[in-house]
Amino acid sequence: MSFNRLVIPVLKIGISAGILAYLAIQAQSNAVFADLVDRPKRWGFLAAAACAFLTAVLLTLVRWYYLVRALGLDFSLREALRLGFLGFLFNLAPMGIVGGDLLKAVMLARQQPGHRAEALVTVFVDRVIGLYVLFLVALAAIHLTGMWHLDVPSVQWTCQGVVVLAVAGTIGVIVPLAPDLTRGKSTEWAGRIPGVGPALKRIILAVRMYRLKLPVLLACCLMTVAVHSLFALVVYWIAGGLYAHHHRLDTHFVVVPVSAATQVLPINLGPFEAALDILYADIPLPNGSHMARGQGLVVALAYRVISLGIAVIGVCYYLGSRRELSDALHEAQREPSNGPS
Repeated sequence: MSFNRLVIPVLKIGISAGILAYLAIQAQSNAVFADLVDRPKRWGFLAAAACAFLTAVLLTLVRWYYLVRALGLDFSLREALRLGFLGFLFNLAPMGIVGGDLLKAVMLARQQPGHRAEALVTVFVDRVIGLYVLFLVALAAIHLTGMWHLDVPSVQWTCQGVVVLAVAGTIGVIVPLAPDLTRGKSTEWAGRIPGVGPALKRIILAVRMYRLKLPVLLACCLMTVAVHSLFALVVYWIAGGLYAHHHRLDTHFVVVPVSAATQVLPINLGPFEAALDILYADIPLPNGSHMARGQGLVVALAYRVISLGIAVIGVCYYLGSRRELSDALHEAQREPSNGPS
């Protein structure tokens, strides 16, 4: 095993463990865990959260299915669900194991000979849409709730960060979809880059194919609004199932997208929990009081437990695809050294 393959996973685990340990200590100092055991639970809310979570995951897989079909690839919804749940499972896997997005791209490419670049692009565009709409939902919620008026440093930084990222995301989305003013010359230049040129050219051409599929992209964006709305409901219902006094639903349309955006970091656990815990404690409740530090961590951990329950579907697919997965994992693990080919 190379030095990087050994050290980087260890660092990721160490960072995650450090963040979670710090949050747990903060929660313990407020007796949050002890209080949780004796506190009555509203199980109906927790069951509703689990159902909403599963619905949101299914919508993301349907979105990816339409993005693949938009490029003319022969792909069934059943196969999208299979590869999607396998990807969901591997996104929750321990550090150092191939990520779910890369696994989906490799398995799709194996099914589509000669369309490797297109397979990679579908996963990339799917992730970009999810992240971009995430910031748009948070931006709309910030303005509708008037949250930028709160004189709280963490909230002010959050609002400013969402605005910057939403503007940057808009520019990043418009540029590849805009007409090519060089009339294809820029693509040809990219194709002549030593080593990576031919593969890079195919990727650029695959991305530009979506220019002719704007109705599909719009439909995928609308589905993504529903996805992020459902995830806000998930956290809201978890909080309602665990605590009598918690934040309103409109607040969750800001808190949840911002916390979820931290998951783009190459660390599976920690950032989401930390962001949710900080915002939960800093934003005042409707009655003017505040949730205790650590209660956001408890809600985030319950969110993780539900996601693990849904990942069981991926385990079932895994048991039926072990040989195919073994070959795909070996291929995916070689991807970093193969470049964009």
